[in-house]
Amino acid sequence: MNNNFTSGDINAVKKFLKNKNVILTQSKKVEEFEKKWSKWLGVKYSTFVNSGSSANYISIAILKALNKKNKKNEIIVPSLTWVSDINSILMNGFKPVFVDIDLHTLSISPEKVIKKINKKTLAVFITHAQGFNGFTDNLLKELKKRNILLIEDVCESHGAKHKNKKLGTFGIISNFSFYYAHHMTTIEGGMICTNDKKTYELSKIFRSHGMVRETKNKNFEKKMIRKYKDLSPQFIFLHPTLNFRNNEIGAVIGINQLKNLNKNNQERTKNFKFFLKYLNKKKYWTDFKINGSCNYAFPIVLKTNSIKKRDNFEKILLKHNIEFRRGNAGGGNQLRQPYLKDTVNMKNFNQFKNVDKVHFFGYYIGNYPSLKKNKILKILKVLNKISF
Repeated sequence: MNNNFTSGDINAVKKFLKNKNVILTQSKKVEEFEKKWSKWLGVKYSTFVNSGSSANYISIAILKALNKKNKKNEIIVPSLTWVSDINSILMNGFKPVFVDIDLHTLSISPEKVIKKINKKTLAVFITHAQGFNGFTDNLLKELKKRNILLIEDVCESHGAKHKNKKLGTFGIISNFSFYYAHHMTTIEGGMICTNDKKTYELSKIFRSHGMVRETKNKNFEKKMIRKYKDLSPQFIFLHPTLNFRNNEIGAVIGINQLKNLNKNNQERTKNFKFFLKYLNKKKYWTDFKINGSCNYAFPIVLKTNSIKKRDNFEKILLKHNIEFRRGNAGGGNQLRQPYLKDTVNMKNFNQFKNVDKVHFFGYYIGNYPSLKKNKILKILKVLNKISF
């Protein structure tokens, strides 16, 4: 990826640091960023945290806190996602139920999600992979009809839409990442978004050691002080969690980057459409559903099934200094990762053919707003000349 910071970001930080008695830990700038992000996305509440992974963890912790009496313990997840989605489920005592992906979106297969829903299903944790919209009207309709909770991982898809409505506004909770290479950055950072006030207050509690006073809900705080009279009012810890706060510098960068997000997203989308238009369709999968997409990277899926030819493909890219990642989002099929060895006993991968195709023959390479067409053409020239 090209440098995701601008001179404007640096100047905004310099200006902030010149203030008298400047506070660097979480304070007013964090609150300002949260409000501006909520307005941009179209939700009531947002909570700024130190990473998208922390946002994942807190979201599932909230789900656990709100469903203590609910015996449902399964959460349906895509087999192509980032590792923290799955670990968040495991660390909160839920069971991940894996589903194959749709190659048109690289996101979870809506039809297979619906088939997997049973009496133990509490939620679906969908990942909108690499800027694609993972929704269908039928999936949203079925989840609502069956009263299945929806959590959205939008960490790779800032600004992508379903039916002209931004992703991250459909579920009870949505997560965003502001990692260096994503659509916008705060160096490291993430956001938890919701329209539900109780969920919002819990997100602030879970962000900061489980402390009651973090909610800034005076009525709730007074109630807890009365309930726990033997505790110091400022140190009432309701839930087991850690410190996931971000800081004022990250928020200052986020506020400045947000100003250009829409414009930058338009450039990313133009780049992606240009890339797909001239990519050799005989050699590479190009049948992506791009309506509403906002891609932060160029996905490449080889049509060959030859490991030898795949390895040659990688050698040629390295020779031409084209940086790539195999497996697309999260390194491919999560079910093949060692961290799940003792949790999921997988012996037959036939039901995960699409994600396995991406796992062994899928890649992404960088896309960024300042990427020029002549450079994209150079990359395409290399890709299209490779023989399979």
